Amino acid sequence: MDGDAQRLSQLVWMIFLKVFDAREEELELDDDYKSPIPEALRWRTWAIAEGGITGSELLDFIDRQLFPTLKGLVAKADERGRMVGRVFEDANNYMKNGTLIRQVINKLNAIDFNKQQDRHQFGDIYEKLLKDLQGAGNAGEYYTPRAVTQFIVDMVNPKLGEVVLDPACGTGGFLTCALEHLRQQSQSAEDVVTLRETVRGAEKKPLPYHLCITNLILHDLDLPRLEHDNTLSRPLCDYSNRDRVDIIITNPPFGGMEEDGIEGNFPTALRTRETADLFLVLIMHLLKDGGRGAVVLPDGTLFGEGVKTRIKEKLLEDCNLHTIVRLPNGVFNPYTGIKTNLLFFTKGEPTQEIWYYEHPYPLGVKSYNKTKPIHISEFDREKSWWGDRVENELAWRVSIDEIRANNYNLDIKNPHEAEVNHVDFEDLLADYASLMAGLSETRNALKQELMESLS
Repeated sequence: MDGDAQRLSQLVWMIFLKVFDAREEELELDDDYKSPIPEALRWRTWAIAEGGITGSELLDFIDRQLFPTLKGLVAKADERGRMVGRVFEDANNYMKNGTLIRQVINKLNAIDFNKQQDRHQFGDIYEKLLKDLQGAGNAGEYYTPRAVTQFIVDMVNPKLGEVVLDPACGTGGFLTCALEHLRQQSQSAEDVVTLRETVRGAEKKPLPYHLCITNLILHDLDLPRLEHDNTLSRPLCDYSNRDRVDIIITNPPFGGMEEDGIEGNFPTALRTRETADLFLVLIMHLLKDGGRGAVVLPDGTLFGEGVKTRIKEKLLEDCNLHTIVRLPNGVFNPYTGIKTNLLFFTKGEPTQEIWYYEHPYPLGVKSYNKTKPIHISEFDREKSWWGDRVENELAWRVSIDEIRANNYNLDIKNPHEAEVNHVDFEDLLADYASLMAGLSETRNALKQELMESLS
């Protein structure tokens, strides 16, 4: 196979069918349940037996029967069938050796997704699989560190019944964190239905979309409300009040450019091709009055000018941008070393002041990396400060008047840091030359004294 992306894509459709089959076993406790997958193509029929079909027979079955039929389910009226069809619509069988396929299937069959212990253990393995994507080139954009998603969800604090949306959900990190948070408030069968209806996402790329659906099913969300679409491709004027939501939490792709024509879906003054900027405009538009937003954005959005300035001006006029948590370098390593920020805001009231909190490295850590990632416990200081805010060496506030006077530049440094005395380069060279001359004189004097004492 050609790299990690193909390997993962191959695993995903297999894992999906295995997970889906396990979920169907639970649903079949209701006698009225009917599978959208033909009996001969269900995982239990062709994959479950260790001595089942293999070699060229298995390869032929997958390429000529399984994939064509499951891809065709996208046109079915049944909602569950359409979900299966959407997963296989862009999937491919990259393996060309049926014997090796059988070996992989046998390994997957060792996991019992109806056993809570196995499912929980596989959930940890699956998260590690997603995390390892960070080392797979561009695939790293799909993964937001669990500590960051957890902190954002904890601070936004969704309530059962509120509609939670991630319009660029990747592999579903924010959605699964929100699910776990909301499930603690769930007490009845009606609450489970509410969860299914109110946790929503959208993702345009096939691989993360497939990963997200499987991830949500693993987290016991039956029939996820997940769109396989680019949410930026719909004109803003097409959204009505019933499209608005209570909460938006997301880490939109940054540093990328949208295809020609996408910017035409946005108001003239706010048009740009930069993905992160367009998502910020979309989030403001989709939030209800009183709705809460939290978004991961790079430093470039904070200090950028031109269209970025107009977008920030609109954000501060339409929303109360009450908190910016400034993250240090390396949080998203090895995918990107760009410094990022967490913006928290409420729609419907203008910003009067912004609180900044500078997240420090843990003691003894100079940067995060793949083996030393950021941990949720590091956010304990922010959490304890959040409800009772006072200025300290890590926290400061800035008035809206100061921000306006600074042309909406939100890249405001910590005023409590000791100022660095910047010296002219020529002066540094002169100081260096003087220091070296002094060292030379001292060395010669010591040498002379040593020679005299020896003689």
